[in-house]
Amino acid sequence: MDILITLGIMLVVVIAYIGINSMRLKKAVTNLTQEQFIEGYRKAQLIDVREQKEFEAGHILGARNVPSTALRQRYKEIRPDLPVYLYCQNTGRSSRAALYLKKRGYNQIHQLQGGFRTWTGKIKSKKQ
Repeated sequence: MDILITLGIMLVVVIAYIGINSMRLKKAVTNLTQEQFIEGYRKAQLIDVREQKEFEAGHILGARNVPSTALRQRYKEIRPDLPVYLYCQNTGRSSRAALYLKKRGYNQIHQLQGGFRTWTGKIKSKKQ
């Protein structure tokens, strides 16, 4: 019986954690469809938060690579007074990057819904 109570408490804690993070994320970042993303990213800072090898394999034309693993050291390269358009492979890393930037005072943060894996627009890759 004690195990069931413990599992129930753990389940409630996990659900609360997910709910709180979801609300924080909604306040930090605006999810955009590919069409909405295309409309605005040319007037913004387009940041690919994937690792360098992923970026070199293919990225959205005009994107700058600031890997999420280096964001804490490099976030000052991103101007807080301009819109920031983020993307990663799915949306996990870009969501975490958005939360981090929001804590640092960035307010115009957008991310590509579905991430790069759903992108059908122009891409650039390093020649091999």
